[in-house]
Amino acid sequence: MNIAQPDGILARMYDRAQIQESLYRYARGVDRGNWDLVRSTYHTDAYDEHGSYKGGVDGLIEWLEDRFSAVDNSTHFLGNCIIEFVGPDKALVETYYVSRRLRPPIGDELKIAGPSDRMCREGWGRYVDVFERRDGEWRVSHRTIVQETSSTSLAIGGARDPAMRWGRRDEFDLLFETQKNLMRA
Repeated sequence: MNIAQPDGILARMYDRAQIQESLYRYARGVDRGNWDLVRSTYHTDAYDEHGSYKGGVDGLIEWLEDRFSAVDNSTHFLGNCIIEFVGPDKALVETYYVSRRLRPPIGDELKIAGPSDRMCREGWGRYVDVFERRDGEWRVSHRTIVQETSSTSLAIGGARDPAMRWGRRDEFDLLFETQKNLMRA
């Protein structure tokens, strides 16, 4: 493919869009607790270095599912994303992220938390990914999480207020309700 030709430029733009779409699916999957969606962003033989977890996709999903089991809500915000193609079917991708989640206090945290408080874990970092296109689909073949900062703090008043519509980590989230309603229409 000649990138200088208009067709080559359009093809690379499409490749970039596919890679970014995969990153967005990953964030949505983790935030909604949709592990099949997370799995869809990795090749089956992918390797992930994700903090204390290092290994394949099946183990990563188990690790994430356990890690997020008590989480009330989760938000991943993706920022700068630099995609460097190193061949027609391989790219080095660096994506900045902010991850924030709330959970009930446990152990000694109960001494400082009131009934309407939660604990907030926030992390800032980068995904350093190798994406490969196989069978026409761009997915992660190797991911390393580079943590820039991480903290846990008391979120005063962080418990869910029943008057608000809150994100959910299951099939009853507004997103999935809306998808179902649109499919019926």
